[in-house]
Order: sequence, then C-alpha cells, then structure tokens
Amino acid sequence: MALKFTEHSLLLAFVVFTFSTFGKSTSTYPDWVSFTEDIEQFHHQKSNDPSDSLRWNKRTLHPSLYFSSEDIQALRQKSHNSHLHLFKAIRSAVTIMLSNPSYYLPPPKHADFSAKWNEIYGNNLPPLAFYCLLCPEDKSAFAFALEYMDRMASYKDWLVENAPGDEVPLGHSLTGFSTAFDFLYGSLDNHRRETYLEKIQTVSEEMYEYSKVRAWGKQLLHNHQATNMLALLTGALVTGLYNESNANIWKQVVVDVMEKTMFLLNHVVDGSLDEGVAYGSYTAKSITQYVYLAHRHFGINNLENNWLKMHFWFYYATLLPGFQRTVGIADSNYNWFYGPESQLVFLDKYVLKNGTGNWLAQQIRKHRPKDGPMVQSTAQRWSTLHTEYIWYDASLTAHPPSDYGTAKMHVFPNWGVVTYGAGLPNTQANTFFSFKSGKLGGRAVYDIVHFKPYSWIDGWKNFNPGHEHPDQNSFTFAPNGQVFVSDALYGPKLSYLNNVLVFAPSPTSQCNMPWEGQLGECGQWLKWTADEAGDSAGEIITATQHGEMMFVSGEAVSSYSSAMKLKHVYRASLLLNSQTLLVLDHIEKQEDSPLTVVSAFFHNLDIDFKYVPYKFMKRYNGAMMDVWDAHYKMFWLDQHGNSPAAMIQEAEQAAEFKKRWTQFVNVTFPLESPITRIAYLFYGPYINVSNLRFIDDNKYGVKMSLHVNNTETIISIITEYSDLRMRYNFLGFGGYAKVEDHMKVTRFGFGTEAVEKQKNSNVNIFQFGFKINLIAGLILCVSLGLLAFQWRFYISFSKLMRWILILVITLWLIELVDVWSSCTQPICAKWNRDVTDIESGTSKRSKLAEGHPIDLPNVVITSLPGSGAEILKPLFFNSTDFVYIKVPTAYLDIPETEFDIDSFVDACEWSYLDIQNGHFRIIQGWFQSLIQNTKLHLQNIHLHEATKNKLIQHSAISKDRKRRSRRKDFLSDQWNRVKSSFDKDTEYIRELRRHLEHYPSVRPVLGLSSGSWTLKLPFIQELIGPSLRALYIVRDPRAWIHSMLHNSKPSLYSLKNVPQHIAMLFKMKGDKGRCNSDSGYAFEYDSLKEELVKSKSNPVSLLAHLWLANTGAALRINKNLLPTSYQLIKFEDIVNSQKTTEAICAFLGIPLSPASLNQILFASSTNLFYLPYEGEISPTKINIWKQNMPREEIRLIENICWTLMDHLGYPKFTD
Repeated sequence: MALKFTEHSLLLAFVVFTFSTFGKSTSTYPDWVSFTEDIEQFHHQKSNDPSDSLRWNKRTLHPSLYFSSEDIQALRQKSHNSHLHLFKAIRSAVTIMLSNPSYYLPPPKHADFSAKWNEIYGNNLPPLAFYCLLCPEDKSAFAFALEYMDRMASYKDWLVENAPGDEVPLGHSLTGFSTAFDFLYGSLDNHRRETYLEKIQTVSEEMYEYSKVRAWGKQLLHNHQATNMLALLTGALVTGLYNESNANIWKQVVVDVMEKTMFLLNHVVDGSLDEGVAYGSYTAKSITQYVYLAHRHFGINNLENNWLKMHFWFYYATLLPGFQRTVGIADSNYNWFYGPESQLVFLDKYVLKNGTGNWLAQQIRKHRPKDGPMVQSTAQRWSTLHTEYIWYDASLTAHPPSDYGTAKMHVFPNWGVVTYGAGLPNTQANTFFSFKSGKLGGRAVYDIVHFKPYSWIDGWKNFNPGHEHPDQNSFTFAPNGQVFVSDALYGPKLSYLNNVLVFAPSPTSQCNMPWEGQLGECGQWLKWTADEAGDSAGEIITATQHGEMMFVSGEAVSSYSSAMKLKHVYRASLLLNSQTLLVLDHIEKQEDSPLTVVSAFFHNLDIDFKYVPYKFMKRYNGAMMDVWDAHYKMFWLDQHGNSPAAMIQEAEQAAEFKKRWTQFVNVTFPLESPITRIAYLFYGPYINVSNLRFIDDNKYGVKMSLHVNNTETIISIITEYSDLRMRYNFLGFGGYAKVEDHMKVTRFGFGTEAVEKQKNSNVNIFQFGFKINLIAGLILCVSLGLLAFQWRFYISFSKLMRWILILVITLWLIELVDVWSSCTQPICAKWNRDVTDIESGTSKRSKLAEGHPIDLPNVVITSLPGSGAEILKPLFFNSTDFVYIKVPTAYLDIPETEFDIDSFVDACEWSYLDIQNGHFRIIQGWFQSLIQNTKLHLQNIHLHEATKNKLIQHSAISKDRKRRSRRKDFLSDQWNRVKSSFDKDTEYIRELRRHLEHYPSVRPVLGLSSGSWTLKLPFIQELIGPSLRALYIVRDPRAWIHSMLHNSKPSLYSLKNVPQHIAMLFKMKGDKGRCNSDSGYAFEYDSLKEELVKSKSNPVSLLAHLWLANTGAALRINKNLLPTSYQLIKFEDIVNSQKTTEAICAFLGIPLSPASLNQILFASSTNLFYLPYEGEISPTKINIWKQNMPREEIRLIENICWTLMDHLGYPKFTD
C-alpha cells in the first residue's frame, strides 16, 4: 500500500494547531521573561538535521520505525565488532528468557495476563525481536518470539483488571508489540501480518479514545503521558502504512502533546525532571524515542532543545560513588527504572557528541549490581537494549567529563537540588552529599502555573507532581561512600520519611495527629491540588564550595501550612570535610503560633547496619551506626545546650508492588521561644570530634565552636539571610557563612584566605608587660627605701605616707601616658579606629555600622543601546539583595537641566571635576535621592492615570467635519494605546514599591539605557563614592550592527532615528560642540564626524565608526576607575559562560544564588528570553550575523574597528 501521509501534511496540520492553541494570552509573568506564545520559530529552528543517520527511507514498508531494511546488514555487522558488548547483553537477555518460558512468556490465559501489572511483556518483546533480526539463524528464539506475539494478539485487551483507570501497561504492550511487528515483519507469514496489524490498529484506537478522557491526555511532563503518547505514536507509524486516515489523526494528537512537552522542557534549564531520577529515566526513555521518531518520520528537529543538552547531568550528578546508586529524591528505587544507558548514548550521538554519554553508560553497565535490592527489575532491565544498540556511536571515544576525579558541587536550580561528590569511584576518600529544597513541579512549572504566561495551560490541571515527596530541606550524607543518612525512596507521602522537620500541635494535622509536616502529605500520592499545597515551595538560598568544604542552605516555610504561623524554617548544611557534616535548623515562629515542639528525622534503608543510641562526651545524646567496626556517629543540641534522647524506630512501608524496610532516628525539641536553633553533627570514623558548642546566638545568626582533630573551628552562619546589610554586619561580607581557624578564614562564595601571624602584636604585648613590671618594681623599691631610712630623715610616718602616695600617683600618670601613646592592644582600651570592639559576640563591623554604615553596593549598568545589557535584568529579578530600576521610564527619568542627556548617545565626558565645580546639581540630587533612599524616592512619585482630556489636548483637532468620524476612531485607538502604556508604567512603580516593602535593604541596580552614560562613569563614581559597582557591557561590533540593521522590521536603526542622533552630536555650542562640562568632548568622535560629512557614507560605516568612537572613549575614560568599582563585561561571555555571571556576583559582593543562576540560564540558553528589538537569545543566536550579514559588510566593520576589536579579544571573521 502506498504511503500517502507525508511529513509536510503533518507539519501543516501542526502549524494550524500552533496558531489556534498558542494564542496570545494576558500574562502577569515578569516582564523580563518574553515568552513566545506560538512555537512556529521552534519548527523553523528544527528544520535542519545535523545527523544524516536520521533520514527516513520510504521505499520499503518494514522495518521503518528506527531504521530501514538497507540498514539491517550494517547492524548485523556491528554485532561482531563495535557493538559486540551490546550484542552480548541482548543475547544474554534472550537466553534467560528462553531458559524460563513459564515466567517470561505471556500466560496462555487472558485472565492470568490481566490479573497483575503486566508491563514486563511489552518491555521484553522489542529486544527479543531485535535479536531475531540480528540472528535470523536462531530458530528457537524466533519460535519463542512468534509464540510470544501469538499469545498477546489473542487477548481481548491488554489492560490490568485491578488498575482499571491506568493505561500504562496497555502503553507498554502497544509500544513493544508494534516495535516487534516492525522488526519481524519480513519474517512473518501473511496470516500473522494481518492478525498482528489488526491487533495494533484496535489497541491504537483504544489508546486514542482513552487520551480524550484520561488525565494523562492533558497532564504534561509526566511519565504516564510520555509512555502512552509514545505507544500511540508507535502504533500510528506502523498502521499508517495501511490505515492512513485514522493514523494521521493519532499522529497529530501525539505531536500536539509531545511538542508542548518539548516546549515546556526547554524552560527546565538544568536538564532535570521533578519526578526524580527513577521516574525521570522512565519519562526520558519515551522522550528520547519520541525525539528520534519525530525527527526521522516528520522532520521535527528537537535536538537543539536546551533540556536535552543538560540532561546528561541529571544522570551523572545524581550518582553516588560507585556508579550503582542514585540520589533517591521523589518516588525512587535505588537507581533507575529504565536505562539510562539508552538515553545516554542517544544524548552522546545526537546532542553532546563528545563521548561523555558513552563513558557514563559504560560505567553504569560495568558496575550494575548482580544481586541485592539495587538489582534492576526483570520487567525493565532489558527494555531499552534495542534502542541503545541502534543509537550507540562507537566513533565517539568514551571519556569522563573534564572535571572527573575531584569531588564537585552540582546545582540543579530548577529542580532545587544540590549534590556533592557525584559520579566518582567508590573509595574511602569519596563522599556524597545532597540537599533538596525546591518548588512543587520544579521552578519552571511552578512559575508557569502561578504567573500564567500561556493561555493553553490551565494551572495544575495540566501537570501531575503526584510522585514528588514532602521533602523540602531534606538531605542525604554518605561519608566514604557509606550511606549514613538516606532518602526513604518510593513510599507514602509522609514528611517524617523524608529527613525534614515535623511540628505539633498543628490545627490542620491530617494524619499522625497532632503532628503535621509539609503540605500535600498523608496519601499514596502527593496531594498537590489540596488547599495550600499548590503553593508549596522550598528555595535553596545559597550553595557554594571551596575545596572539600561546601555550604548549602534552604528555606522551606512555604511548604508548611499557614495555620502553623511559622516565619522561617531555615536549614543550613556545612560540609567541613569528607567526614564531617554540620546541619543547623533555624525555626522562627509568630507570637501566636500554636506550635510547641518540633521533631527531626534521619533515615537509613540499609538493613545490615542499624542505628543504636550513642552519647557524645557523656553529655549530648546521639546515634551511631556500626559498619564493620567503623563507627558513623551523630549527635545534636540546641542553642541552650539541651540534647534530648532520640527514639530509634523501624518501619515497613508500601513501595511500588512490595514493602520496603526503613529505620529512622527521631529527636524532638521544645519550641520555648520565638527563635529556636538546633545543631546536628554527623561524622565518620576517620575524624576526631572533641567539642561542639554555641558561642553566640543572637537574632541575626549564630557562631559555633567545633573542635575537629584537636583544632578549634569557629563557624558563623547568618539566619537573617534576606537582609544584605545584616549579612555584612554579622559576617563582614555579603555571603551567608564563614569558617575560621588559626590558619585560615573561608568566606563562602568568595574564597579562603590565610591568617597572618601577628608578630608585631606579640612584641607590643611583651614591651607593654615589661614596662608595667619595670614601673611597678621601681615604685616598690623607692617605697621600701624610704621606709628603711625613715629614722635617718626624722620624717613622720603620716608625712612619709603622703609622699609615697604622691609618688605612686605620679608614676601611675607616667605609666598611663606611656600606655596611651604606644599600646595598640584591646587590653589597653585605647579609643581609636584601630581597636577591635568586641562585645558579647558582636563583630567589629556591627559596632561600627551603628555610626558608620558599611558601603553596600550600588549598581549601575551602562552600554550602547542594542548591546544586550538587558540580559542582566534576570540576574536581579525578585532578588532579596537588589531591585532593578530601568532608566528612563515614564516615572523614572533623568531630570531636564542645562544639558540634555541624549537618549541614544553623546560625545560628552563628565568627570569628578563636574562634581567639584557644582555642575549638573539637579542630576546629582536625582541620583543621590534614588540611590541613598530608593524607597522614599519611589514613594514620592505621584502616580496619575491617563485621561482622554489630556490626550485630546495633545492632539491636533481638525475642523473638517468630513474627517470627524475617522478622527474619533483614531483618538479612540490612540487613547487605548496610551492608557495601556500608562497602566504598565504605573504598575511598574507599584511593583518596585512592593519589592522594597518586602526587602527594605535591597540595593538599587540602575539600568541606564542611554549610551551617553558610558562616558560619564567617573562623574557617577565621584557622586556615589566607593559603593559604586559599574558594569559596562560591550558587544562585538558586527553583532551590534547586525542587531541595529537586520534583527527587526523596521530596524532599530530606523526606530531610534540613529542618523538624527548622530547629527545632533555635532551641533556646535562653542569649541567643544554640545559639551559644556569641564571634561568636555571625547576626541574619539572626530572620526565619526568626518564620516558623517562624507556624501557616500552608509549605515554600516556610520555605525562602525560610532561603535569605535564610543567604545574607545569609554575604555580611555574608565580605565582610571578603581577595579572594585568598575568592570567591563562582554555580552558574549554572559551568554556563553556561567563563570561570567559568577564573576559579576563576586564583583557585586554576593554569591550567585541558585534562583539567579536559573534566571540567567533561562535568559541565555533557552531561546525563550527576548532582547528588545532583537528576539530570542542563545549561544547559537548571538553569532547569527555570520550567516545573515553580507561578507562585504563584515569586512568593512572589521577594517574600521579592528584595532579595538583585537584589544577586546574579538577575532576576525574575514581574511
């Protein structure tokens, strides 16, 4: 039968769907996120196939799903060389199946087939059929396969009786049966071909009907939907050769849903899946197969999807040492449900192309457990062998990631997970640690549900986070690779099974009364639609690593019921070395909170090593785990030194289709005051801990003393983490924790410094003590001498005592003067600026801050318009430390003065002399008001509504009655546009005010959109002072000119009326043109002036000279600014490198938070963030000028700008 369905007809149908479904919606999403509502451009970018191996040959009917008949011989040949290891795995699987047919063959009776969960039969059929294709001479295997398929074809349906609402087993059977039919078609007789095909058509129609009514038909990013949609697609591709009309409908439904899935996955910047590694491998198995099949059969290219590019890390950075076990977040077993070798080789061949996927797949296969609880299920272990064989590319030499061999921290900012020490061999030196505090569904899904940027998303109805756990602020710890504290894995959704805090008595407790944990608990699945559960969210506040040390903290208060009236549930985790973990819980409640106690839980699933009670220093209660005479210990205490005894319990819980044993330590503390701090110390057998105590406990943070290996370590942790000023006051810098000992100080986020030995201080102390002793001795000797010779001088005793007293006072005054003039030690109480004032644990900085506030950063961002400086806005969005203020806007604009700031660019330099000479006083006052008291400045802005009267006053009213009706319509349209603009500007100011209400200490970030300010940073430096942090963004002139001329229609060059702005630069007002400040005119603009008078000057040449003049002048003028106040950033570095973002944050004096990391990755990597007038941004798009600009234009730009380009590190594109 001829194949009439073409890829063009499907794409046409899908484009029609795109315009109808992804319609424009009203969104309250932050304005820096310029989402696209239709994904037509996604298909445009998917049109080119980077891999010829994905081309579909339509000349034969079967096999056609994954390869054509012409490829069979090559596949067989590979089984003897490059793919031999995979062939052996497939042959071994088939041998096991043949050796136990009663277990692996479907039951003869349908009743037995449907009586239990039966995905095993659909899963094992493809590798069996593929083996028969590779080894046609093996008649017994082929006969086994025929019996297998005959039995499945004879069943009336493939459902499970005790799961009537779950079509997942049906999906597995349909996928497996259709794939086997495609592989074995050439070896089947006509009767079997017809019988099997009829069965596939019937079940595909059944699956299609279920997709209309079942939740999985609309719940995106869920394993059920991906599994069942892949099944429907597989059935449609097979039956479409014979029943085109129905198959086309099924294909359209699948492509509709799965392209939405891929579109949403592109928002997930870290490559994760919220259901955890086990279910994530399940979903990813279907996604990779869909991506391959959609590309092969429909020409839809998803291989540039950012989620696919990052998905490798979801497998690598979640592996415990030894490559056998993964972090058990959400419903998980010990590792993966499906694969992940197949997914890894797919990523390597079609996305990564660097050999790391092949390497990790080899490591996982090599270290697969042969027995015990970590052995993969027989229903899943072979299900992806055929796709792994098909996708494996032996030409990619297997090698580990570049940083392999050293324990590294990895942050999943969307998932809300941090891991340390992943993907390493299982040796004594390799420790694993993980921390989870994320948003329900992951950050991308959570934000889409709450901000509603897409009209086709109906809140939580389109998602299903039921496999997630109430586990915000949970952690695991495996020192030396030995699991000490673990996740509880697949099971009921109970907070106490997840290493988090549980409180009592709670008025909203639903189970384990009066105790209550996190929202959504108490069921088999997480109750994500109940009450406040849809708003449940944890947040990783910070995650930083320095050598062996790592500090991670998270806030989980939004994951608890508001009825508990909690202010903070903050957990900080400090990994001091590979053996020692300190965990601090900071709990702050409202005055009327009903809570009186809190319980902490720590789990371990290893039945061979049980927790037993333990007491540290005969004072602090704890628990111990004995692993072959190696003792792993934990103990705890609160800020008052209390250490209650724990309950050590065991339990069995329902998991998958079995029971799972767990043990846990449960310790309960009273909540006697509004703020409670509890410290827990976990350490391994190769470390000596001798003491732990709180040495400072105040409102803003804690200081603790810990003795490890006979060395005292002082640990300072801020708990008022959202206040930048308090962080500076308490810690002395903008981070969240520091660790000090006698050798070094580690400021997390900024590095480690050695402590200088204070030799001079010791000398001073010695000299001071010597002088005191000398003076005291002198007084004593004189006094004794006078007493001894009293009789010779005939002096009365009373007179003698008066003289001795006068002498003592005189000598004391001499001593005091000497001390005052020379001693610099705290004991001397010398009141000068060099003395450290220490009082009850309060640092010097906090004391000085009362009279002399610490200079917190005030940020200014400037660049030439169109240089992409707006990409930094996401870095400051919703930050507790900064508020981004765009200048100018309707209500925030530079005031008009004797000098008019050009909105595009000018040639005038301003310097410190302008401040000293009193120039531009109004502008000075405006800047000082906005920066020094941002909140007051915004409150003083009078917000007004646009009125039609004002609009009419600014409109020319024609007296021609014939035009009255047209004028009325025009004014109505213009009114609507103006009103919309006014409303947006008004809401912008209100949003800034709200942010400052929540975070009063935030620092302003001024995004100055005019290029004029690039030459005025010395003026701003003098005005603001040492707190200035100026970021000057420069861009490749070729990319900049391309964005000005070619990236929008009409072009930015026309919209901004650039020729007029350039002409205005040279309107003469004296010798310095329009510039009248003391610094005056930038001479670099002379070349632009000469170019302007040329009769044949073109826009490319004009813009190139403008870039050269402005950039050259800015580099010259700003070179004298202090390195602590000024930093030049290349736009391309922001897009291409996370390290650039980290460097910017370090320059600003704060660590890069995971939330900000997520936002900047979203802006730079996903094609979903839009720069004004330019469109989406990604590492590939920033070099689009190479394809779109004529070579002569590129050459002209390089000829003009080359000297400065070379200085900035921009290479030539043309010879």
